[in-house]
Amino acid sequence: MTKILVIGIAGRMGKTIAGCIEDTEGVELGGGTEQAGSPNLGQDAGEVAGIGNKGVVVSDNLATALEACDVVIDFTTPESSLQTLQVCAEKGKAVVVGTTGFSPEQREEIERIGKKIPCVVAPNMSIGVNVLFKLVADAARVLGDAYDVEIVEAHHKFKKDSPSGTAVRIAEIVADSLGRNLEEVGVYGRKGIAVRTPKEIGIHTLRAGDIIGEHRVLFGGMGENFEVFHRAQSRETFARGSIRAAQWILGQPNGVYDMQDVLGLR
Repeated sequence: MTKILVIGIAGRMGKTIAGCIEDTEGVELGGGTEQAGSPNLGQDAGEVAGIGNKGVVVSDNLATALEACDVVIDFTTPESSLQTLQVCAEKGKAVVVGTTGFSPEQREEIERIGKKIPCVVAPNMSIGVNVLFKLVADAARVLGDAYDVEIVEAHHKFKKDSPSGTAVRIAEIVADSLGRNLEEVGVYGRKGIAVRTPKEIGIHTLRAGDIIGEHRVLFGGMGENFEVFHRAQSRETFARGSIRAAQWILGQPNGVYDMQDVLGLR
């Protein structure tokens, strides 16, 4: 039985992951962490997550909590997730990270850590979104420069990073498939007189209410449009993807993987 440690178990995503662990065969909740000062410290992790008593307490000491676990799942902040990765590297534990908003420097640090442990780091753990990644790559290659590309993402009003990590990844995939440099052709919103250049890739952000996550990719041609759209209706889709990744990563060689590796889409 694979024991999973959930970082930030008292949060919305942490509770969702714990709930999905409860009904997934072959895994069990091995522990949960919260920040120092949290009122949930010392309480049963299962009770905090709403899945009943599990006999493990919520801790603010990751190194100690890791001792009874096989793999870690972290959906928190870039700074917190880097700390998780660093401690896991010291302890030789595998990690699954669904956090977005990493800076280029933080991504480099993740690559260095990946030489010491196996880890899955992906901007979106949804199975459907990762199929979308594959479809978008294929579509961009086939449609080519004759079609304009626009990406629109929508999330809840509390999301901090913009555009979403998923939208950025879509833009990177499109740029790679078309042989373009995203730094040169990415256009993040428009205002005023903004004549579209032939090779630009538009990325647009919406923030409203409690939208879980929506991503639309439009390939606009002369005489037809081709669209790929994904809507997450529950955080469970990300939680279940992360659990699948946690089961897959165990036994893999050291390195940084993503959900395309987990799902065999490469």
